[in-house]
Amino acid sequence: MGDGASRVRAGVGTERLVLRLFTAADVGDRYAYQSLPEVARHLYRAPLTRESCAESIAARAGGTAWEADGDALLLAVCRAGEPGVVGEVVLTLRNAHAAQAEIGWIFDPRYAGRGYATEAARALCSLAFAELGVHRVFARLDVLNSASARVCERLGMRREAHLVDNDRDGDRWGSEYVYAVLAREWTG
Repeated sequence: MGDGASRVRAGVGTERLVLRLFTAADVGDRYAYQSLPEVARHLYRAPLTRESCAESIAARAGGTAWEADGDALLLAVCRAGEPGVVGEVVLTLRNAHAAQAEIGWIFDPRYAGRGYATEAARALCSLAFAELGVHRVFARLDVLNSASARVCERLGMRREAHLVDNDRDGDRWGSEYVYAVLAREWTG
């Protein structure tokens, strides 16, 4: 399937955003939203520490191959012409043989309601289908995460599953929706 990072070294642009590889200078911006309990609540994990943000950026700063199950392309989302990271999108190759990729997004709540998640996810889906040879992109999200469900619907993804009590968030059982779109259905 090729090298996903080489396709985004210069960044992927949209009308208002630039999606690019994270750099060490982005740790503070990423930590600012990844450390918030309200951001982590739908992710079935604790908020990230500054150290874990720095480690994950260092591990992916050079990008990743796009060949094996688990390879992931993590991109910082920045407003065009402005400093700082407002969020991130990630595309993970879940099944290389079947060309299945999982998409996800996390944004700083200060930038909610501006359409950035939809715009960034749309750009990443287009990259997945047009450049990375993905057949199917899917998203898994907590059923309580209505904002992400709306993003999936704006992208033209269909809800394929409702997984009931399939994960735990501390003491709470969580349920998930699975949304997906095929390359032949993608209208960008």
